[in-house]
Amino acid sequence: MKLKDPLISAIFVDRPNRFLTIININGKEYESHLPDPGRLKELLLVGCKLWVRYVKNNSNRKTNYTTVFVEHKGQLISLISTLPNEFVKESLMTNSLPIYKKYKLIRPEVGIQNHRIDFLLENQSGDPFYLEVKSVTYVQNGVAKFPDAVTKRGFLHLKLLQELVSKGYKAGALFVCQRQDASSFQPMWERDPHFSSALLEAYYKGVKINCITLNISKSQITFNTEISLNLEKPD
Repeated sequence: MKLKDPLISAIFVDRPNRFLTIININGKEYESHLPDPGRLKELLLVGCKLWVRYVKNNSNRKTNYTTVFVEHKGQLISLISTLPNEFVKESLMTNSLPIYKKYKLIRPEVGIQNHRIDFLLENQSGDPFYLEVKSVTYVQNGVAKFPDAVTKRGFLHLKLLQELVSKGYKAGALFVCQRQDASSFQPMWERDPHFSSALLEAYYKGVKINCITLNISKSQITFNTEISLNLEKPD
């Protein structure tokens, strides 16, 4: 997936709230919108290098910059939590995501009950498949973990997917790690035990769970590999 607009190098100064970073560009400080509301404490370290996008005057915005990437241990990590959905959508449209080669995209943003599922797919037999996508940025010792903050919304999505499977439909959750240094995935039990327990239960009830990693550059994002799962609660 090609990325739009050129990026500008910046230095991270501070994070006053979940959606705002203070950045330094050529010695001058600016406010920059942060699209990822996660904790990100292991990534947003004072003095670290960021890549931001300048946004032309827009009456609906309070800032003229968006924080896009952080450099961490020699790699770029995306800080835009919607990028995985954009990447998955494009990959489904071009049939280039190996996990879902046998499916075609019917439509995004499917309303079910009081929730929205990211994508409705269809297999070669015409059977529907409901897919929810989650963005992952936290990696520890090669293990991708989600969530890094409590997510009630994510918990409810898993319960809905499980309900769909119980009614005879096919459903899945795809965790997209926006970096390439992870070799396995596990839920972050210590951060959100309710979500983690729901993920394990959904897996055993037939919800298809997968995790992939991405190659990130300043100009494009590409599929890297699918990684293994370890969903059980640690001892």
